[in-house]
Amino acid sequence: MKKKEKFIKIHNLSVSNVLLNFVNNELLPGTSISRNRFWKGLSKTLHDLSSKNKTILETREKIQKSIDSFHLQRKGKKFNFNEYKNYLKKIDYIKKVGPDFKIQTKNVDKEISSICGPQLVCPVSNARFLLNAANARWVSLYDSLYGSNIIPEIKGALKGKTYNPIRGKKVIEYAKNLLDKYIPIKNISWNNLNVVPNIVNGSLNIELKHKEQLVGFKKNKAKLSSLLFKNNNLHIDILFDHNEKLEKNNPEGNQDPLKIHDVIMESAISTICDHEDSVAAVDAEDKVIGYRNWLLLMKGSLSAKFSKKGKVITRKLNSDRKYQSIKNKQIKLHGRSLLLNRNVGHLMTNHAILLKDGSECPEGILDAFITSAACLHDFKKKGNSRTNSIYIVKPKMHGPEECEFTNQIFERVENVLRLKRNQILCGIMDEERKTSVNLKECIRVLKKRVFFVNTGFLDRTGDEIHTSMETGPMVLKGDMKSSKWIKAYENNNVDVGLKCGFSGKAQIGKGMWAMPDLLKEMMSQKISHPLSGANCAWVPSPTAASLHALHYHEVDVFSLHKKIKRRKSADLNHLLTIPIEYNPSWSKEIIERELKNNCQGILGYVVRWIDQSVGCSKVLDINGIGLMEDRATCRISSQLIANWLHHGVCSKKQVMEIMKKMAKIVDYQNLKDHGMKDQDPYQPMAPHFEKSVAFKAACDLVFHGKYQPSGYTEPLLHFNRLIKKSALL
Repeated sequence: MKKKEKFIKIHNLSVSNVLLNFVNNELLPGTSISRNRFWKGLSKTLHDLSSKNKTILETREKIQKSIDSFHLQRKGKKFNFNEYKNYLKKIDYIKKVGPDFKIQTKNVDKEISSICGPQLVCPVSNARFLLNAANARWVSLYDSLYGSNIIPEIKGALKGKTYNPIRGKKVIEYAKNLLDKYIPIKNISWNNLNVVPNIVNGSLNIELKHKEQLVGFKKNKAKLSSLLFKNNNLHIDILFDHNEKLEKNNPEGNQDPLKIHDVIMESAISTICDHEDSVAAVDAEDKVIGYRNWLLLMKGSLSAKFSKKGKVITRKLNSDRKYQSIKNKQIKLHGRSLLLNRNVGHLMTNHAILLKDGSECPEGILDAFITSAACLHDFKKKGNSRTNSIYIVKPKMHGPEECEFTNQIFERVENVLRLKRNQILCGIMDEERKTSVNLKECIRVLKKRVFFVNTGFLDRTGDEIHTSMETGPMVLKGDMKSSKWIKAYENNNVDVGLKCGFSGKAQIGKGMWAMPDLLKEMMSQKISHPLSGANCAWVPSPTAASLHALHYHEVDVFSLHKKIKRRKSADLNHLLTIPIEYNPSWSKEIIERELKNNCQGILGYVVRWIDQSVGCSKVLDINGIGLMEDRATCRISSQLIANWLHHGVCSKKQVMEIMKKMAKIVDYQNLKDHGMKDQDPYQPMAPHFEKSVAFKAACDLVFHGKYQPSGYTEPLLHFNRLIKKSALL
């Protein structure tokens, strides 16, 4: 039985006792910031800026109503694009583009400025996942190949429950073929090399095609244990095992005449520790779990215990990696991914703190204060940023005015925490339509802070549907990626970033690979991201990071930037093209299949969010393929069905029948899902649908989707999760 939350009065704030104790007893000790300074500064900021926060949200709603009105007044008439575009300019949706400029961001770590590679996004509420992500800076290529579908399970190469030497041999051959591409030996393949590599008299005993690629080495009792190479500014560490006694238990090493035990790839260069779309944090208790994990990451002391094969394992942050250069100098490489922090957007409030008028505090402001204060601990040891910078990714900003509001929040935080101006750097999530069409002006506002722009196809699609809700029925979800606006959106993000001086200074990122089990398919498709000019792109796991890193060995992104700068810029008209089906001729079967697929995704995600506080899930789609679902994917599905309901493509009765049918399927899938055993016991939605808070929440997202602010899922999810939590009191 949980106790009711208590609140303590401090500086005109009513603060949850859980949050107050965390800040006073864990966050602030060891910093130069007193309790009085922190709470006084936070209170003043919240009371000064909360009205501005409300005004921003009211402006969003006003603009949306104006756009709705425009389409409704022209309903049944042929769509006039130029009239539409001029109207968007008239209501200040499209801003006037100012003169060219270059960003002025300073003190950026090299992981942001000069290393191109994968980026992980990890829920900040899960300590074990955070440690896996942070440690995914260095990942075994052998393990990644062995466990993925890149190596086909044919001709005896099954994964099995124990090590399979047939599969192991294929892994070794695959890895050596990659070494031939990235670290070529002169006149011979790694597969045919018959000399065991070694450092003899200060030189490598094999001749590399590019000698400068050898960076360093390690020796263990005079025998080579590691060779460190570099390609496209990414490291590859080849490990050797010369211990004859251990070879019996080391089948990989025993199989290889070169004694190569593993190939370690520098993989997840940066990681976003996420307080937003991948978590389910609705109150002080939930928020403090995430805040504490972030604090311990900044202190370098986060650990997690878990059981694996009957043994209790404790996971900690990896140490830095040390090597010796050919010239006998010590080399130290950072052992962990550079950790960024995604705060929530401007929309949500949280009752962890109540203002003097009794209203809930803007959650984004609270996030900025807490996560930045935690970084003060990192400045002492430089375990994360070696330049004493704070990296905050800010999502769901609608245009330049909202970027300016973020700038104001960060300035207030810097003043209270005695930070230098612009020491808090900002990542701009280019995932809302108004930001996309005004990206240059958004960057201009944050030109002294910006370290990152990233296309977020998922949220961007949800916003596309909601913004143009009254225009007509939207195309099938699967057809969205072939819509005209998508290519323009992706190209515009790169074009604008490069024109504003991002190359070699800041990240231009691309979105997630959503199918964590289909990594062979990822390898054939995701190379499009570095080829597009993105120097980072999101992946769902450390394994995916090590494999996606291969794409950055293939593509020299910084050289590619020079070519991209010369191309014609993306067309704003294409970016504004609305993906509606002007003359829908879908069959009943197509409509039903689309509804089933979207309902299944919504229900599979929402039931874990509401009942088990799981903010990011792998949910099976209608074809049985596991897809990573978060609030952004839920936003697409719920908005699409809401749009179809609004335009009569389907009926409420039809959708409800499908929701109930798919709920039974989701129940069956989750009862068979052994991955749920560490969470609260799964509670089926069927057959007592009226008693399931999760089923109600899923239905609300669909049937009330048209009226949700910007089509976001957070308000309804938070509301229903709080109902679910209150039932436990």
